[in-house]
Amino acid sequence: MKATTKFLLTASLATGLAATGCAPSTSSAAGAGGASDAARTVNVGIVYSKTGPLAAYGAAYYQGLQAGIKYATGGTGKVGNATLNLTYQDDAGDPDKAVAEAKDLIGKDYKILAGTVVSGVALKLAQQAEQNKVLYISGPAATDALQGANKYTFRSGRQSLQDVATAGTFVDNLQGKKIVVFAQNNAFGQGNVAAVKAVLGAKGATVQQVLVPEDATEFTPFARQIIDAKPAMTFVAWAGATSGAMWQSLTQQGVFDAAPVVTGLGDASTFSAYGAASGKISFLSHYFPGAGGNNAVEQEMVKDVQAAGAKPDLFTPDGFVAGQMIVQAVKSGANVDDMVKGLEGYSFDGPKGKESVRASDHVLVQPMYQAKLVQKDGAWTPQLVKAVPADAVAPAEKKS
Repeated sequence: MKATTKFLLTASLATGLAATGCAPSTSSAAGAGGASDAARTVNVGIVYSKTGPLAAYGAAYYQGLQAGIKYATGGTGKVGNATLNLTYQDDAGDPDKAVAEAKDLIGKDYKILAGTVVSGVALKLAQQAEQNKVLYISGPAATDALQGANKYTFRSGRQSLQDVATAGTFVDNLQGKKIVVFAQNNAFGQGNVAAVKAVLGAKGATVQQVLVPEDATEFTPFARQIIDAKPAMTFVAWAGATSGAMWQSLTQQGVFDAAPVVTGLGDASTFSAYGAASGKISFLSHYFPGAGGNNAVEQEMVKDVQAAGAKPDLFTPDGFVAGQMIVQAVKSGANVDDMVKGLEGYSFDGPKGKESVRASDHVLVQPMYQAKLVQKDGAWTPQLVKAVPADAVAPAEKKS
C-alpha cells in the first residue's frame, strides 16, 4: 500500500524547540533555513505497520508522526524553502516486504527513511541504510541491536536496555540484591534474562531465572519458586494468551507480598488485562498520556492527535519525535552525511521532556517512568509514580 501526502499549511503551532550541544538550532519556525535557499522537495519514505499483528502500534506511530511534522514545521510542512513529501508504505510486519519497499523508495532517490514498530524489520532497514548511504530513523522497534549499528541509523523511541534499567530503579542500591526474572522459556524470555543480567547484574545484583514452558497452563509451582528465592524484586517478561492465568496465579500464591513485582506497561488496550493484580504491579513505562508532566510539547502532541480523532498511546511519542528528527535532518543539509552530523548530538524538547541523540552510538537518551494502575471511573488508568532521569537509564556506550 502506498499513499503520498504533502503537508499543507493548516495552523500555526507552538513555538520552536530549544537546542543544546553541537547540533544546529532547533527552532520550529517554518522559515528556518536549510542548506540552500532554493525551493526544493524532500522525499521521505515512512515504512510502518499499517496492517499486520502490530497495526495498533503502527497507528499510534503514524498519528504521532503527523503531529510531530506539523509541530516542527509550524504547520507548514516546510523546512525553510524545502517542502516535505512523505510517502507511506505498509510493511505489514514482514521484513522481506519492508526491504522491497525500501529498495523501491531508494531507487526513486528517497534519502530519508523512517518507521517500523517491528525489530526484525528495523534491522533489515538499517542494513539497507548502510548499503545505500541513506538516513534511517527507526520507530518503536526496541531491539538493542540498532544501537551503533551504523552511521546512518538512528531511532525515535526507546530500546530494551532502557526498559530493564528502569526496572532496576524499583530497588534501592542493587548491590548484593537478588532479582528473579520470571518469563517463558523461549527466545523472548531468555533475551530478557540476558538483558537483566547485563544491566542490573553490572550494578551488583544477583540474577536468578524462573523460566516456564510455553505450553504450561498451571503456574502454581513456578510462583512458589519465586517466593522460595526470596528476591528483592521480581521482573516479569510475559506475552500471549496465558497472561491472565499467570497473573492470577502470582496473586493467589502471594508473590506480591514477597517483593515488588515489576513489568512493562503496555498500550491502553492492556490496562484491564491484569485482573486482581492490576493495582499491585509496579510498572516500568516508556510513555502514557500525562507521563511527560504535561509539558508544552506533550500538550501540543495530545491536542493535535485528539483533533485528528485519535487518542495518544504508548508509541505516539515515537512518531512525534521522528517528525522532529526528520525536520532537524532536513535543516542540516541536502547531503545525507550533513543530515547525520545534524542529528548526532541533537538535543531537544520532546513529548517526554528533554531528549538527546548520543553522537557516538545514536542512543536516544530520554526519561523513563515508574507507574501504577488505579481505578478511575470504573476503568484502570495509569498514574505516574516517578519520572526516571534520562541519564539514569541510558545504555552503556557502545564502542565501534
